[in-house]
Amino acid sequence: MGNRIMRAARLVLCAAAAHVPVSASAAGWISSNFELVALSDAELSGRSINVIHMGNVELTSGRIVAADPLAQPDRPALAKAVAPGDYPVTLYQAFGRIAAASMRFSEGKPDHWELAVLPGQDPAALKDDEIFGYPVDAGVGCYMDAETLALIDERQAQVQAQKPDADINYYDDVLAADLEANKGTYALHRPVAGKKGNVAVFWSGWGDGFYPVFWGLDKDGRALVLLTDFSVIENADGRREPKLQ
Repeated sequence: MGNRIMRAARLVLCAAAAHVPVSASAAGWISSNFELVALSDAELSGRSINVIHMGNVELTSGRIVAADPLAQPDRPALAKAVAPGDYPVTLYQAFGRIAAASMRFSEGKPDHWELAVLPGQDPAALKDDEIFGYPVDAGVGCYMDAETLALIDERQAQVQAQKPDADINYYDDVLAADLEANKGTYALHRPVAGKKGNVAVFWSGWGDGFYPVFWGLDKDGRALVLLTDFSVIENADGRREPKLQ
């Protein structure tokens, strides 16, 4: 019961930030790190960026949730969807932190970029210093299919049944073991063994905050890649730490 109360409290605290814009840099919603997805591993290494190829996320419906899965386990999927399939997730690490995370749907360099939004959010309504994104309260972000949310609930129910008198915490009782295998930095987590649907979980840059997600599109508007920018680097370069974080 205590865990449910804490989860409810965190959801209330995050609710205001879940659907409304927050102040951004003077550049508005444009990121200077879009080039990350167009550079080779060798080119990124030359810029002091370590590339981590996590593996594929299984999108069973094609409706993508980008969120802090612990603070907002019921966050809606992004308004734009992709074809169901298994898609690779890549992390870009600099200064010992995850600077960005991408999910690739098709090869090619994006022709243009679009801010990823939830249903009902309108980028045209943003002021010059505002941006849509997702709040982080547990220090991690993720990519997963909207249908995988039900598997997380199923796994939590399984653990609770095994420890009926315990106060279950999904991070401590389930996720932590997967993260520890990669020094706590990331995990390709499968909530229920034998069932399709997994979660790419990763450190969120400098920790708690509010982070934007972007679609990289081809000239016909088809999604090539999804990118979360955690504001650790500028200009896709990890050789010089930005002055302001």
